[in-house]
Amino acid sequence: MPKIDAPEKIFYSLLGRKMSDDELVDIFPVAKAELDGHDTEHHVIKIELNDTNRPDLWSPAGVARALKCYETSVIPEYGFFSSKDEEKDSEGRMVIDDESVIGIRDYSIGFAAKGKTVDDDLLVNLIQSQEKLCTNFGRKRKTIAMGIYRKELIKFPVHYAAVDPDKTKFVPLGMTEELSLREICEKHPKGKDYGYIVSSFPKFPYLYDDNNDTLSFPPVINSARIGAVEVGDSDFFIELSGPILDDLLLAANILACDMADMGFEIQPVKVRFAKDTPYGREITVPYRFQQSAEAELSLVERKLGLPISGDEAVAALRKMGVKASVKDGRIIAECPEWRNDFLHAVDIVEDVMIGYGLENFAPELPSDFTIGRLSPVEEFSRKVKGILVGLGFQEMMYNYLGSRREYIDNMHISDEKCVFIANPMSENYEVIRPSVLPCLLESEAVSGHAVYPHSIFEVGKITIKDESDNSGTVTKDSLGFLSSNAHIGYNEAASYVNTLMYFLRKEYTLGEVSGDERFIPGRAAQIIYNGKAVGIFGETHPQVLESWGCSMPAIMCEIDLDALMA
Repeated sequence: MPKIDAPEKIFYSLLGRKMSDDELVDIFPVAKAELDGHDTEHHVIKIELNDTNRPDLWSPAGVARALKCYETSVIPEYGFFSSKDEEKDSEGRMVIDDESVIGIRDYSIGFAAKGKTVDDDLLVNLIQSQEKLCTNFGRKRKTIAMGIYRKELIKFPVHYAAVDPDKTKFVPLGMTEELSLREICEKHPKGKDYGYIVSSFPKFPYLYDDNNDTLSFPPVINSARIGAVEVGDSDFFIELSGPILDDLLLAANILACDMADMGFEIQPVKVRFAKDTPYGREITVPYRFQQSAEAELSLVERKLGLPISGDEAVAALRKMGVKASVKDGRIIAECPEWRNDFLHAVDIVEDVMIGYGLENFAPELPSDFTIGRLSPVEEFSRKVKGILVGLGFQEMMYNYLGSRREYIDNMHISDEKCVFIANPMSENYEVIRPSVLPCLLESEAVSGHAVYPHSIFEVGKITIKDESDNSGTVTKDSLGFLSSNAHIGYNEAASYVNTLMYFLRKEYTLGEVSGDERFIPGRAAQIIYNGKAVGIFGETHPQVLESWGCSMPAIMCEIDLDALMA
């Protein structure tokens, strides 16, 4: 979860008063936060945030805003937001010159701020907010990259285009040498960290003003001149780029509100896009794009277990910074400009709950008396584990997420039934495992130095696609075991399966295996129970062993325990 450092001077100024550590501990849950520590020597309050869908809280200004709303029921008003129905006067114009950026990094937006001279604490605070938004919310700059520039050095309009990475050069921040965009990716520390985001494209994003002076190479690095913000500066231009417009608008709104709370005057900037957007080709940023959300009042009462009136619900939402009204038994909530987290009616219920006050919910004893006991599948699994241990196997435990290489490529199987994570943070955790066997082979691959034989097993969950299920997937309890030594073969695998089934009191037969590239053809069998295939065992195919880097022959088996219990 995100953690932030809040300088006491800035935080208490934003909050309007000082608070003791005990007071902070009590009130921080309102902002889905907790006190992570208080460095009294350096006068820094350390805050840990417990919500990943509220990036507006990932700054001292955001936390202070939430606490003030809760304590005073006063929702801050910001007069610089434009919308479809109302457009504010703009300070300057940012122009996307052509369609070259489409498909590379489609959007660039910005706004200006002035009137507050930054000191050390304020500069560190701005950089921290920028980094939290870009790293956490922006997925390490993949979807959001932000630059803060010295506005007095910029001649508007500002231009955003995709350019030749070998011919376009400037002096990047932190260096004195002029480099091409491609050289920046290769030589600059930030280029090594973030250049991969755009380096596969024939052209790279580039931001420059009407004097052809460089602002930045987004999402990598600012220029050393216009992009070098220092203590004493007071006039800024803030630019954000990325492929998802709503995310950029929300990040811009959050930073604009934070800077306004800290004493800056926000100056809107007109932006023209190279393609149609839900808000048109031209908007003025900061821009209110959020839609109102609704929830049945009866849903709130049912979920919270309390009779809550419409007025109480509206008052509770107001303490959360949300304007709301009740019409025909429905709560209509207007999402604040700095938030965009009302994805479902239960999100409104959550805000009502927090605003109403958790201390106002009286604790209740359970109405049903129950006795804790093991589930049938757990009892069965423990029996299976005991038998395998008795056969000389060692139990293992593994993660349920892994890479395509591990779960699919190394096993020489199709990905047809595999469940993929839509937006993985890393390719190492992009697939939910469809089988226990890859995990066992991974252990075998790193155990070549250990004395043979190796015999390991795991009882755990696997997940595969299944169109017959409402969710499209099913999760099963599965047993997998593997044994490896120089002379092991099908007969040993069959004897292990026979012993296991004997002690489980399960009658079974064997069936032919065809087309399973994990096993040697003719040296594997299906386990048939109650007329259905519930498992497979046999000699591991040499191609699979080679893919994993295993040097010794191995047998392996996997059994669907849920089907075996039926």
